[in-house]
Amino acid sequence: MIDFRYHIVSLISVFLALAVGIALGAGPLKETIGDTLTGQVEQLRAEKEDLRAQLDEAGTDEAAAEAVVSAAGQRMLAGALTDRRVALVLLDEVPEEQVTAIGERLGQAGASVSATVTLTDAWTDPGLRTYRQALAGTLVSYLETAPPADAGTEAELADALVQGLVGADGAAPDTVSENAATLLELLSSGDNPLLSVAGDVTAPADAVVVVAAPPAQDPEPSPSADAGATTQEAELAVLDAAQRLSAGAVLADGRRTPESLTSAVLGDADRAERVTTVSRTEDVTGQVVVPLALAARIAGENGHYGYGDDLEPLPPAVQLPPVDRTPTTPDAPAADGDAGDAGAEGEG
Repeated sequence: MIDFRYHIVSLISVFLALAVGIALGAGPLKETIGDTLTGQVEQLRAEKEDLRAQLDEAGTDEAAAEAVVSAAGQRMLAGALTDRRVALVLLDEVPEEQVTAIGERLGQAGASVSATVTLTDAWTDPGLRTYRQALAGTLVSYLETAPPADAGTEAELADALVQGLVGADGAAPDTVSENAATLLELLSSGDNPLLSVAGDVTAPADAVVVVAAPPAQDPEPSPSADAGATTQEAELAVLDAAQRLSAGAVLADGRRTPESLTSAVLGDADRAERVTTVSRTEDVTGQVVVPLALAARIAGENGHYGYGDDLEPLPPAVQLPPVDRTPTTPDAPAADGDAGDAGAEGEG
């Protein structure tokens, strides 16, 4: 058994070790330890200052590069989308400065933003599936072009959204049709609106830019295992409808990641041939490319733009014909052009 003497010896040993450490630290090793610590602190301080200088230099270089791209972009964009009307569809909350920047670049290309709408959580909320199905059944009756019977609720809602944005009154092409106005009203009203509309939509769009929201910094757990996949399928349905029902559509996405919509588009060979994407549109470079990519898509050139595998830096240069908004009557066919035959041109 361990007796009292054992404890006494142990305590004495501890105190002796402590005394020796204090004696050495205050005596022979004092200068050595102090010099070592001082040297390490000075080295760390120097490294910190060096890294800060490198960061400042990199920030200056990046700002200079963005300034050059921004200035060059104004020249590149001039006349690319003359007199085109473009609707912005935000798939979720997108930073206001990014939306404003994309709108400004479209303006430099000669286009105007005819509408800005944002999809709400109700668009994909699993708990509102029945509500969306019932609403889609009502919306179908107002569609100028009905989707296939087996298209599904997501496709029906996407078609209703896009037709609400591009539907023009044949007798007054600068005015949205009655059915289009009704579609947007039904989608944005009620206890569970599926979208919010910024201001009034008074003119139909020729083309559509679908803007993906930046990824969440701290994403909340999905309510179900396939909730994320369901949300992405609904967003892809909007992209498909935008391209099919307008003169042309572009996905303005963020940085390409395995979970991004751009990766989902490129992962589907058929969709990749129909839908144009632009990555990194939170940066000046991507924002400048959006109008150029939209002009190319209206002209029938499809592509995927950005930096990385399977992406090109710039779309091909195109020259679009003037917009023809000649009024039509029930007995007269629509005039040729991207506004009169948007669907046909969008399929190019």
